[in-house]
Amino acid sequence: MRPPGFALLGALFALAAQAPTAWAAQTYELQATPSTVAWGNYDAAAKPVLHIRSGDTVVFHTLLTSSPSALEKAGVAPAAVEQSLRTVFDQVHDRGPGGHILTGPVAIEGAEPGDTLEVRILKVDLAIPYAYNGFRYGAGFLTDDFPYSRMKIIPLDKDRMLAHFGPGVDIALHPFFGSMGVAPPLAFGRYDSAPPTIIGGNMDDKALVAGTILYLPVHASGALFEVGDGHAGQGNGEVDITAMETSLVGTLQFVLHKGSKLDYPRAETPTAYISMGFDDDLSRAARKAILNMIDFLVAEKHMTRDDAYMLVSVAGDVEITELVDRNKGVHVEMPKAVFGR
Repeated sequence: MRPPGFALLGALFALAAQAPTAWAAQTYELQATPSTVAWGNYDAAAKPVLHIRSGDTVVFHTLLTSSPSALEKAGVAPAAVEQSLRTVFDQVHDRGPGGHILTGPVAIEGAEPGDTLEVRILKVDLAIPYAYNGFRYGAGFLTDDFPYSRMKIIPLDKDRMLAHFGPGVDIALHPFFGSMGVAPPLAFGRYDSAPPTIIGGNMDDKALVAGTILYLPVHASGALFEVGDGHAGQGNGEVDITAMETSLVGTLQFVLHKGSKLDYPRAETPTAYISMGFDDDLSRAARKAILNMIDFLVAEKHMTRDDAYMLVSVAGDVEITELVDRNKGVHVEMPKAVFGR
């Protein structure tokens, strides 16, 4: 069976509205606590913190990844630092190899390798009234040009959905999760949360806002979904290693497609189809993203490979999502309007 891949967003959300009757769907709330977070890894051997069924919805609470002391040193009042962040930093000692605090893993009943997990991003809310951006030597695209560390606290105006970056400099907020992924194949072992790959993970793709659907290939029993690395907003490239890092609350619905054999993460916005490519070499990442879009156009739009290649050239946008997580991220965005929608 072929996955719905980039099926009509409206039709899928209509189905979501029917899900409670059709699937007896439930809604769960998952706080970020020492017993419900995975610090810096995706792992097929991890024990799930929640079991759900296809059609269920989970409200995920996530934490920014910074120590309370670093936030306070940068200017956050001690009372404004989330107690949940302090507790996680104090009590979670099983960390790495990456640095992200991820909520999960969540197991989806019946998910097995060869299936596809559809993640409907229904809502993404700010959890705190500030974000931070920071860089340090040894990370970031221009690390030799900025051989020191700095952290900046950025106030967030939830009512106006603006970030007050500096005097006269306001940035529109588009909150999304930098990291959403499933466990890798068991042979990968404990996979570093930093470089995105076939599991999704730290994609840092600012298109993955509320209203977008993400499709992930399943590599391990239960899929074992995790989410975190909340961003209030980000520029393509995330060039200094961080975005507007913040804590978010995300409402996500999960639908399992059995035997659909999706090879690589994909996404769909209300106006576009998105293919992805990840590699430590930017050219190879772009090649993967372009080939994945061609494969989609052949499979879902019944085009010849020649015409699909041509369509990507004349109508697709190849964009760098991030440059700084060892594996670079590239996506190809194909507007639905070219198909009369």
